[in-house]
Amino acid sequence: MTTTEELVSKVNVILEDLKYSMDGLFGASPAELAFHLSSQLKTLQGLEDELERRVGVSVPSTAFLSKKDRDPNIEWLYRKKHNRALALERLKSAITAHRIALSHLAMHYHFYSGRKELSPMEVKDPEGVRVVDRNVKLGRLEILPHLAYSGDILRILSQREMAVREEFKELKAKLREKGRLQVRGYRIEVEYWENNRLKKTRVDLPSDADIDAELRKRFGRKFRWRVLTSIKTRGVLINNHYTVDNLALAYASLNPGEGTKLLALDIFRYYFLTSDRERENISLYPGIRGCVECHYSLFDEPFREEKFFRTGFGSMLLLKKCEIEGFLSGRRHELSSIPNYLLGGVILYGISPFDEKKVAEILGISEKELEDALWKVAISGIPLETFGDPSKFERFMPKEEIVVEFLKALQGEDDEGGDKGKKQRRAPKKNKRRA
Repeated sequence: MTTTEELVSKVNVILEDLKYSMDGLFGASPAELAFHLSSQLKTLQGLEDELERRVGVSVPSTAFLSKKDRDPNIEWLYRKKHNRALALERLKSAITAHRIALSHLAMHYHFYSGRKELSPMEVKDPEGVRVVDRNVKLGRLEILPHLAYSGDILRILSQREMAVREEFKELKAKLREKGRLQVRGYRIEVEYWENNRLKKTRVDLPSDADIDAELRKRFGRKFRWRVLTSIKTRGVLINNHYTVDNLALAYASLNPGEGTKLLALDIFRYYFLTSDRERENISLYPGIRGCVECHYSLFDEPFREEKFFRTGFGSMLLLKKCEIEGFLSGRRHELSSIPNYLLGGVILYGISPFDEKKVAEILGISEKELEDALWKVAISGIPLETFGDPSKFERFMPKEEIVVEFLKALQGEDDEGGDKGKKQRRAPKKNKRRA
C-alpha cells in the first residue's frame, strides 16, 4: 500500500503529464477526444476518492507565529499537510475542467454505436462511433483547449500575457459577484387552537401577501404569529470556485477583449434554450443556479449597445423566463409539439423588444422554426399574456372570425358576450328543426 506522500507525488506527476499531453488531442475527432477525456476523468476521480479520504480536515498554519516561536518539527507537519491539501484542490480543479469539456461535447454532438446513442463517458471505441452534429448547440467548443486540465490555474495564468490576466480578473469578479438580494417571502411561526389544543406550525408566505387575511383563512380567528425570517434569493450565480476559475481562464484566453461578453451570452442562451428540468441533468457549468432570481451585471454585457438598454436588462429577461416556466409547469402538455429551445425563443420574443429575426440570432436557432412555434402558441388556447406582450402575437393569430371568437372564449376574454353569442347562433338551428 502506498503512503500518502507517494500518493500526493503520483497525483502531481499525472497532472503535470496532462498539461503537455492534452495539446495534441484537440485536432482529433470528437469521439477520440471524448474517449481520452472520459478515461482521464475516471482515473482522476479514483485518485480524488483516495486522497480525500487520507487528507481529511486541514490543520492550522504557523504563518502567524514569529520565527523564534515556531517549532521546526510541528512546522514540518503543517507544511506536509498543506501540500496534501493543495494537491487535492488541484485535483478537484482538473476534474471540473474535464466535466465541463465532456458536457460541451455532449451539447454539440450525438454519439452513436450502431443505433444506440452514447454519452461521451460511454465512448470506448472511437473508431466504431458515429458522430452527428446537434441542431441546437449549447456552450462554446472553442474554450476546450484553454481549460485547466492539469488543475494548476495560477501557473497557467502566469504564462499568459497581461491582457489575459486582466480579463481573467474581470470575469472572476463578475462570476463571484453577489447579486442584489430580493425578499421572496416570509417564514412565519403561527400558534393556533385546534380541538381545544394549542398547536404551533410554520408557514411560508410571499412578500406581497396579506398575512392576516391568509392566516385567518387557514386558522380561523384565534391565532398568534411572528416572522421568523425572510426568504431571500441566493446571491452567487455559480457556487463552485473550480468552475469559476476554469471558465474565467478559458474565456479570457480565448478572447481577452470580448471574453466577458461571450461568457454572458453563452450562459444567457443556456437558460433560454433549456427547461428547469433539463438544467438539472446538464453539467455544462457545474454549480450554476437552476434559475436566476436576482440581478447580475454579467448579463448586461451582451446588450450594452442596444438603444433601449438599461441596467439590469439581461437579468430582467432571465427573471421573467423563470417565472413563465413556473406558470407553464402544469400546462406544458398543451405545447408538447414545441421543443424547449423554441419555447424559450417564443418567451424571449414576447418579453423583449426584439423581433423574431433578432431573437433567432441571439439564441442561435432557426428563424423559420421560431415562426412556426409562434403560430402554434398563438392558436394553443393558452392566454398570450403568459408569454409577454399579447400585441406582439397579433400577426400570428388566425384571421377567420369564428376561430378568433373561439380563441377569445378559451382565453376568458369574452365570458359574458361569448355565452350570449353562442345562444344567438344556436337559435336559427332550433327554428329550422321546428319548421
